[in-house]
Amino acid sequence: MTHNNDPTIRINKYLSECGVASRRGADELILQGRVQLNGVLVAGPGVRVNPADDVVLVDGQAVRSPYPAGAAQQHVTVLMHKPVQVVTTARDPQGRKTVFDILPQELRAHRLLHVGRLDYFSEGLLLLTTDGSLMNRLISPRWHLPKVYHVLVRGQVDEAWLEVMRRGMTLSEGEKLAPVEVRVLRQDEREAWLEMTLVQGLNRQIRRMCRDMGRTVLRLVRVRQGFLELGSLKPGAARVLTRDEVARLRTAVGLAPE
Repeated sequence: MTHNNDPTIRINKYLSECGVASRRGADELILQGRVQLNGVLVAGPGVRVNPADDVVLVDGQAVRSPYPAGAAQQHVTVLMHKPVQVVTTARDPQGRKTVFDILPQELRAHRLLHVGRLDYFSEGLLLLTTDGSLMNRLISPRWHLPKVYHVLVRGQVDEAWLEVMRRGMTLSEGEKLAPVEVRVLRQDEREAWLEMTLVQGLNRQIRRMCRDMGRTVLRLVRVRQGFLELGSLKPGAARVLTRDEVARLRTAVGLAPE
């Protein structure tokens, strides 16, 4: 039996809230001998961990805790304008700049997790959060919120070209795509700005779609996710979501407001 002031939680729940895997997936990692707690192999999913003090490794890599030090239940969710030539990861083997490197100083104390990714040459709205439950819902196909992108492609496009995407195309790798809302914002004889709304989260989906349609992407900006908009936030800047925004976001993915 545990007491109400017990700061520990089951390690499978902890790994889930860190975004490593679902609780069932975390159980599998533990059974495969891939999880260590303070240098000791974890014997089973019932082992308890103190997020404030313990060190958990998965495959030898430290797990990024979703809890700010000393404030285990006070979650923070951040909207960042990710610039180009920045990677969406905590560490990069090639030594490239990461989104965590460019966070404003006042946000670096929080152990933020990135919610999905934007590739190296893409930019725009990126969410980061200390709330592992929220992160898991936002990246889940079941709760995927529509994402809106502004995409600059080389060359002109016509209605027939757009209609292929609207019907739902199959990528050259064999993946069948859901229909994509797409419209022309403006174009000239050299290039076209498109607005695309995606309801899937396939890796590099827009670039692969345009590739298969014979167009090169020159610029790709995520401008909206669900009700959240990038607005006038400058590249590299970030802001903390308000309590109302977080409540709306949690409700949108089937979670109760904090």
